[in-house]
Amino acid sequence: MSYIDKISTMHLDILKEIGNIGAGHAATSLSTVLGKKIDMKVPKVRVVSFDEVMELAGGAERVVVSVFLRIEGDAPGSMFFILSMEQAEYFVRQMTGDRQFSFQSPPYSEIALSALQELGNILSGSYLSSLSDFTSLNLYPSVPALSVEMAGAVISAGLLEISQESDVAIVIDTALNEEEENSSNSVNGHFFLLPDPASFKNLFLALGVEGVD
Repeated sequence: MSYIDKISTMHLDILKEIGNIGAGHAATSLSTVLGKKIDMKVPKVRVVSFDEVMELAGGAERVVVSVFLRIEGDAPGSMFFILSMEQAEYFVRQMTGDRQFSFQSPPYSEIALSALQELGNILSGSYLSSLSDFTSLNLYPSVPALSVEMAGAVISAGLLEISQESDVAIVIDTALNEEEENSSNSVNGHFFLLPDPASFKNLFLALGVEGVD
């Protein structure tokens, strides 16, 4: 029996709580960067197949903006944060003040790409810090790599290293909202946490999943 088969609703609830703690830290940082109150929550955490990862990203041929990074330390792995083009445009406009920015006409400005990379730094750093604090594992992110291309290419490249030994990902749904009166701005994205096969034991033992070889 694999570690994935041993994960219960309780363990997913723990991951959700860890995600919400990380989201709280990320919201504080984003509020400072954007100059407005941001609320950020994790409504759901689930374990999905690689095929479902592609579906959640909107399908293999959908162009998305993704931030990919490697997790180093006691439980190496990979992490994606994927946004639709519209959601990424919203963040760039908010972070740079350029209300005309669009992904419709490349090449994109270095300022816009730097803003999205900073967003990736804030979010990934907050989540990994929360996970590290809770599990007492030493985890830290690599420099995020930003890409704007079809979801199939983005995800396939990230999964290439581990797809021969694992076929599942942990999905941390993410919802961001502006806490302003009459504000309807809401952004939903997905974090895909992909522990390397050898890392599952360390990660899940730290979360209390025991008795699996």
